Amino acid sequence: MAKAKVAVIAGVGPALGRALARRFAQAGYETVIASRQKKKLEDIAAEIGDAGGGIHAVAADLTETGEVKALFDEAERIGPIAVTVFNAGNMHSGPVLEIDPSDFEKVWRAACYAGFLVGQEAARRMLPSKAGTLIFTGATASMRGGAPFVTFASAKAGLRSVAQSMARSLGKEGIHVAHVVIDGVIDTEIHRTQHADMYNRLAATDCLMKPEEIAEAYYALHEQPKTAWSFEIDLRPAGENF
Repeated sequence: MAKAKVAVIAGVGPALGRALARRFAQAGYETVIASRQKKKLEDIAAEIGDAGGGIHAVAADLTETGEVKALFDEAERIGPIAVTVFNAGNMHSGPVLEIDPSDFEKVWRAACYAGFLVGQEAARRMLPSKAGTLIFTGATASMRGGAPFVTFASAKAGLRSVAQSMARSLGKEGIHVAHVVIDGVIDTEIHRTQHADMYNRLAATDCLMKPEEIAEAYYALHEQPKTAWSFEIDLRPAGENF
């Protein structure tokens, strides 16, 4: 009996990560979700429930090589890895002269270095079959550095370059590498409850992005045929200026 196909979502929280896990599970994938906090992962897994494929929660620090390897070892025990999404990162902002260098390094490790580790390990597992999809989550900051976002923008721009290099190296090996620029504010419970004025203003002008609709775009990327692969797509709500 053939083993189930596996999706790994590295970096799962209550918004986009959860939506991605649900979408791939609905498509029949055994879906492995990873972040540092096991209890939150288990809550998300329980909420998604039996969506078609199973949900497997694995606690992992994605900035640690040994924990990333253990994550993929666990995923491969379930079945061959068909798709990996790197969705981790820490938003950080502040005046450039006031940023603690340790914060700069911490954000880079979470958003760029961890992306390299996850991408490298995923590629190692996909190369023998010469098939698979590797998707990195980017942001507006991947494309330009805003004044208060030197930490976040440098990490996201670095992640985009990691994705570009991997795409050029791995595409000819049958692995589809893609980068998604999220150019807008994602609709989350935190925004709804803690930033109500901003949330209501954005909602009134069609400037909020629904996690489930973003997840559909990721799934469509994974489904692209080899003769028409996208490296990069940018997603934004209708009311967003660009």
